[in-house]
Amino acid sequence: MDKSELKQRTKAFGLRVLKLVRNLPGDVPGKVVAHQLTRSALSVGANYRSACRARSRAEFLSKLGIVLEEADESCHWLEIIIDDCMLPKSKITALLKEGNELTAIFFTATSTVRREKTTS
Repeated sequence: MDKSELKQRTKAFGLRVLKLVRNLPGDVPGKVVAHQLTRSALSVGANYRSACRARSRAEFLSKLGIVLEEADESCHWLEIIIDDCMLPKSKITALLKEGNELTAIFFTATSTVRREKTTS
């Protein structure tokens, strides 16, 4: 997967989350989770775009670390929605799978960049 495809994938993840949060309950817990999930999910794509424009390997690694954290945090909030029964699990499963896949991609990427940094 190249940078362009990953930019599209992270953007699509954010857009799918936006659709999901519109269906969360309007009570206080629902609003809090909606806000936190929206912030973290949209941050995945925004920070990946920023990482692609990094001026150095160190800056790239730092920004990629943020992407990893935000992807993992998004999975946390999706799990909260499931565990609290805010929405049916069937509406969350595919999005959680995508979040976990993105987390794995960025974990592998940060590990690879760190390994390359120590061997060069």
